[in-house]
This record gives sequence, C-alpha cells and structure tokens, in this order.
Amino acid sequence: MNKELITIVQLVACKNGMDPAALAAFIEVESGGKGFDAGTGKILIQFEPAWMKKLAPYTPSGAWSVNKVDVQSREWTAFNDAFAKNQNAAMQATSIGLGQIMGFHYKRLGYASVGAMWDDAKKGLTPQVQQIAKFIATDAKLAAALEAKDWHRVAFIYNGAAYAQMAKVWKREPYNISLEKAYAKYSKVLK
Repeated sequence: MNKELITIVQLVACKNGMDPAALAAFIEVESGGKGFDAGTGKILIQFEPAWMKKLAPYTPSGAWSVNKVDVQSREWTAFNDAFAKNQNAAMQATSIGLGQIMGFHYKRLGYASVGAMWDDAKKGLTPQVQQIAKFIATDAKLAAALEAKDWHRVAFIYNGAAYAQMAKVWKREPYNISLEKAYAKYSKVLK
C-alpha cells in the first residue's frame, strides 16, 4: 500500500471511528491496495456472471456469461458485453475498486443509482475508501467483527461461508489468515 493510500485510510478511519490498521488490512487483502489498473488506469473490477443471471435472467448469452475470475482485460470484455445488453444489471453484478464492493450495494452506500456509485469510485482512492468505510459501518455484524479483530467472522461475512474451501480450490491463503497477517503488519505503522 502506497503512502497516499495509507494517509487516506488513516483520515477516513479516524473520521469513522475505525481502527486504521484494520481498515488497511481489509483493503490490502481485498484488492492488494489497488483501486485502479496500473496499465489502463481503469477502475479494478470483477464481473460476476452468476449475479448478472440473477439480476437480468433473460439477458442473451455472450462473453459475459462465460467469465471467470481473471485478468482485468477479460473482466472488462465480459463487463462491456453485459453492459451493452443491460447497463444497470451489469454494473450491479460487478465488484469495483479497493473494496471490491458489488454494485448492487449502491443504495446501502447512499447512492441514488449504481451509476452514481461507479462514477464516485472512479474519481479516486478517497471515495473508494469512503465506500468501504460506509459498507462496513452499515453492517453491524461486519463492523463488530472488524473491531474485535475476529478475522474468521470478517471473512465469513464478507466472502461467504465457503471462503476457506474456495481458498483451497484457488490454492490461496485463506482470507482470514491473510487479514490477520495484514493487520499485524499495519498495526505496527498505523495508530
């Protein structure tokens, strides 16, 4: 995480009564501390075909319907195909930015539309960190788990009950362990 982002995290965390190290850990594990693609400058996304099918069940198949978690260029190809067929459903079926927050949470974050959520996130890292803080604050269980440093509970709430099994499938460290390690790192530098 670069110095600019660390400063933003500290300011937003303090403004929202959060532990800056816990917020930094959450961001690092969720997106590697990156909100934008270094090569293209576009906001980082993960398009979710399963959500597109739920939100727009009669959308014709295409590149969107075979998307897997992949490199940004393929995520954007799938997203753009879905967007051409149903703009709102495509934006709602995609997680964006530092927190990889699904677009369908736009109302929870206080936006009038999913497009407004996206537009705000595209402005920079500060609105993305603010979105994460609001997302956490509007879920009492998630906020309590993060405050208690109950990393298993945070992982369970944010990524679902199968987070540990999915880590095995993807040959990754489980989300809760990654959160614990990131918190240990940031708690030494952020107060």
